[in-house]
Amino acid sequence: MGRAGVKKEQVDGGERKCLATGEVQPKQGLIRFVLSPDMEVFPDVLGKLPGRGVYVSAHRPALETAIKKKLFARGFKSQVKMRDDLIAEVDTQVARRLVDLISLARKSGQAISGYEKVKDWLMKEEARILLQASDGSARGKSKLSTPYKGKFVGCLTANELGMAFGRETVIHAALASGGLSKRVVEEAQRLQGLREAKGGTGRTEG
Repeated sequence: MGRAGVKKEQVDGGERKCLATGEVQPKQGLIRFVLSPDMEVFPDVLGKLPGRGVYVSAHRPALETAIKKKLFARGFKSQVKMRDDLIAEVDTQVARRLVDLISLARKSGQAISGYEKVKDWLMKEEARILLQASDGSARGKSKLSTPYKGKFVGCLTANELGMAFGRETVIHAALASGGLSKRVVEEAQRLQGLREAKGGTGRTEG
């Protein structure tokens, strides 16, 4: 039996314990951190960097708690260096990952952008995920509805969503069902958790 009554075997496989809350949850809802050679805490959003890692829930308050209470030093059992913009760096990496996934979906024909194209996909029930820019017009966005039994992603800005489609800005986009749609939703939920506590930049329905 581990600390806080958590069985050690529960943390194996696809689950990890959050450094800040002590809760055990699936890895896709957490951010992995590793130490650089000079002992600086570095976010490993893809979860592929070598070395021992610690995990923090992908929610801004959890990250703030881990930093404020110096939990990374406890987790790594060592003195560590902390960059001042660590949370901003995590946000940047997760947003980049989400943009990259949407871009891959676009290149494989699974994603489109533009109000009329999205509306057409929704009418034909080809859309699985509706994506809308967090800083787009509320009135304009309200004219499109989340697909039936589908998902909504609203945590990216118009500039970020535009990057995924090779354009300056995009307000409306959609993804079809496919191998990337689940990963897009998971990454969007992580980004939403990082952004919702600082004033809100849209919502993401899981």
